[in-house]
Amino acid sequence: MGTLTAVWNRVFAVLGRVSMYRLVYLALAALAVIALLLSLIDLALPVGNQLVGPDPLQLVATLVVLSAVCVGVDAAAQRVMHLPWRLESSLITAHILLFVLRPTYELVGLLGIAIAAAVASLSKYVLAWRGRHIFNPAAVGATALTLLSLAWPDLGASAWWVGTPALAAPVILLGLAVLIRTEKVRVIAVFLVIAVGVAVFRTAAQYQQLGQSVEVLDILGPLLWSGPYLFLGAFMLSEPLTLPPRRWQQLTVAAIVGVLVGWPISLGAVSLGFERALLIGNLVAFAFAVRTAVRLTLVARDEPTPTVQELTFRVHDRLGFLPGQYLELEVPHRHPDARGTRREFSIASSPEELPLLKVAFKEGKTTAAQSSYKKALAQVQPGDELAITGVWGDFLLPKRDAAPILMVAAGIGVTPFVSQLNHARAAGLDRDIVLVYVASDASELAYRDEIEASGAQVVVFTRDRPADLQPHWQWAKGVRLDADGLVRVVPDIGSRHAYISGPAGLIAELAPALERARSITTDAFSGY
Repeated sequence: MGTLTAVWNRVFAVLGRVSMYRLVYLALAALAVIALLLSLIDLALPVGNQLVGPDPLQLVATLVVLSAVCVGVDAAAQRVMHLPWRLESSLITAHILLFVLRPTYELVGLLGIAIAAAVASLSKYVLAWRGRHIFNPAAVGATALTLLSLAWPDLGASAWWVGTPALAAPVILLGLAVLIRTEKVRVIAVFLVIAVGVAVFRTAAQYQQLGQSVEVLDILGPLLWSGPYLFLGAFMLSEPLTLPPRRWQQLTVAAIVGVLVGWPISLGAVSLGFERALLIGNLVAFAFAVRTAVRLTLVARDEPTPTVQELTFRVHDRLGFLPGQYLELEVPHRHPDARGTRREFSIASSPEELPLLKVAFKEGKTTAAQSSYKKALAQVQPGDELAITGVWGDFLLPKRDAAPILMVAAGIGVTPFVSQLNHARAAGLDRDIVLVYVASDASELAYRDEIEASGAQVVVFTRDRPADLQPHWQWAKGVRLDADGLVRVVPDIGSRHAYISGPAGLIAELAPALERARSITTDAFSGY
């Protein structure tokens, strides 16, 4: 388990250099280029042996119309509503629709493409609740065009031509990169298993009704490699803004969508196809957690250590979170780099401290090395307003108060533990907690007062000895933080549930040392 955790976090550290939204766009753009190349190869192949359905001109014409309409409608809506312009969001919607709709270069068909794109973009603002869209925009646009095609067939409809064997490998590789970055591999794996399993059962039942026998493997291959399940899961169902915050809720939504996709229900003229199944899943997700965009005002900016900045906000809207969860903070700015305008922060304050809310981050060594996001965040002054796009996470302590806990914090990774320790103290909980705190030197130990007040046992790994250590604090002098060193300072590690938080690269190094614990839960920071 520790080795797998290490590998996972090394990959996550690499992907974390690009923002989640930028990575999704780049993956979709790469898939579009691959599809275009395959369509060019198709020109030399006999009719009926094509690798992909559309020809090159159809692909280019459709993508140009989709991009122009999505970007134009989003820009106009965001200007009217005084929202920051999100170009990547527009292009993501356009590229998803490219693979869901039927590409064409005929004028009437392009009109239908334009209608789908406009409806998809408008749904972000019309079908929304307090600043948060409820449905996947591309699914809304595809559904609208499919319904219009009942009266005007020439407009076109959803086709899901992406479900072809030639595109299966690129979808898997690019989709896996997206799922690792969004940490939704397990959720989408559940969706795929259920969707494909139900589809196999349905197809086998249909053959049986016809009195024909069929092998399961003969059904499984075409369904998996020639079906759009992979694309739907990786690029649409995984969208964080339309998923509920807790993993068990996400798994429930994935299971429901999987059943509906695997066994589409007939609705008369149309069936409950892929995009309609996703819309139902979006509704279930919305019912789990009615989530809104939350406005914040910066109250204070502090420096807990020479390299750490702490921001204290006042929350203006209803906000609920659990200790250990993280938020996504948007800082609009001009010319954002590859890491984008939205980043995740573990919440450093406890729910009892609301309406005040705290986050902290480590400053870059030099201004030149900082991302455009961090530079913009440095310009935010007390009184300025920002917005949270959501709260997520399952980095939560066991509900059973008697469960012994081991916390391992690497640098600024201490923030979710500070929230949990403050909550336990405010709630009067008596938990058996050992905190192993790793920092470059004693001056970089943030939140000492809060940690000391919690009463938790603390083992500090620093180059120099911290001054004024409390009786329940221990400096691990000369002990190397590896498997043997961890057992030396925490001899009962085998009875504890281990939680480790910090930069993904450092978690990858420390995770194998925690293999002796009862369980390992990680919270990796992707960096910004």
